[in-house]
Amino acid sequence: MPDTMALPAARIDPARLQAMMEAVCAFGGGPDGSMTRLALSDEDGRARDWLAAWFRTHGFAQKVDAIGNQFGHLELAGPGAPTVMVGSHLDSQPNGGRFDGALGVIAACEAILSVRESLAEAGTKPACNFTVANWTNEEGARFQPSLLGSSVFTGAADPDWALARRDGDGIAVGEALARIGYAGTDRVPVPDAFIELHIEGGPILEREGLRFGAFTRFWGATKYRLAFLGRQAHTGPTPMAERRDALLAAAYLIADLKAMTADYGLDLHSSVGRLEVRPNSPNTVPSEAVLFIELRSGSPAILEEAELRLKAAIDLACARAEVGHEVRAIDRRAAGPMAPGLVRLAERASARHGTEARHLDTIGGHDAVSLSAVCPSVVLAVPCRGGVMHHPTEFASPEDQAFGTQVLADMLTILATEGLAALETGEQGR
Repeated sequence: MPDTMALPAARIDPARLQAMMEAVCAFGGGPDGSMTRLALSDEDGRARDWLAAWFRTHGFAQKVDAIGNQFGHLELAGPGAPTVMVGSHLDSQPNGGRFDGALGVIAACEAILSVRESLAEAGTKPACNFTVANWTNEEGARFQPSLLGSSVFTGAADPDWALARRDGDGIAVGEALARIGYAGTDRVPVPDAFIELHIEGGPILEREGLRFGAFTRFWGATKYRLAFLGRQAHTGPTPMAERRDALLAAAYLIADLKAMTADYGLDLHSSVGRLEVRPNSPNTVPSEAVLFIELRSGSPAILEEAELRLKAAIDLACARAEVGHEVRAIDRRAAGPMAPGLVRLAERASARHGTEARHLDTIGGHDAVSLSAVCPSVVLAVPCRGGVMHHPTEFASPEDQAFGTQVLADMLTILATEGLAALETGEQGR
């Protein structure tokens, strides 16, 4: 294996990185550090426009596919050479944070730019091309399911079905794409590798005093959109025994799901993150309660068992509240490993800075999870304060952002000089 220290030094520019982060935070950012940039909203459209302008300024060829995934391609090695794709997403949760997703896109821009500069300075002929990716609707906050754009890209979701997904106001994905000008027609091939830098979204790195991690496996998820169906009535004169309260059934189920997780220790997470109540009036017994339910586990067997118990709990809640129910959607994501070759590459690059790449599990979904079905993929992590994500206090220090971006740039440098053979190495170079 070539000596990593002898590779061209792709030194990122931390000030340039922070300037880009600040620029993109203007689109949907609040004075309290919050970020509300829902997929395909006006704010998302302006952030995409900013990225498109950055691509033009720096010589990246932009392409937008039918689901609105936005790509900036930099052809350094010529047609037919391998392509390494790097990126994440610009959409956010409502009242979320500024780093989830956006850091991965901006770090991709800075890392690739610095690699191009260092290769040109050294006179090194690159072995691969690079593409920045901004995936559509990763968060799943406005349109369900999450990872929508990357799932269409990999063939896991049908494009027409995805374009027909509607938000709470009845607006379809296709309509929203057209309105902000990102209903594309380009065809973008599957890359030879995909790398995504992200904040950890958990407390391990900060707790252990570490600066960098690599997710080695991802948890599976089973997501239900479930409606309890009761009978609308007046909350005053209607006798308690005659009420068919859909929200009461929801309360029973939510409590039972929380209790169920105690049987699995740290191996099962459950949540109801969204609840829609109709008619949602203080003086009316709810006739409908729609729950967005999640079960997550790294064990397929536990996830399967938990789903069976969920079904039993639904029936029990219906019986207790004397209501009916309707399952309106089920989305499943299997657990699996990240690419070992990319994990080893992350270890090799971080060792250059005297830092280990802490092995982690990703419990949340990432676009790299979708890409892992079609090409070697990995998610890299930098610490976030308190492990907080999806909240205005979400924070990664400029120093940690720069460090993660530098390790990313070093990984890309190795790939640019050694090609995909760098992913086939064994233990040497750790």
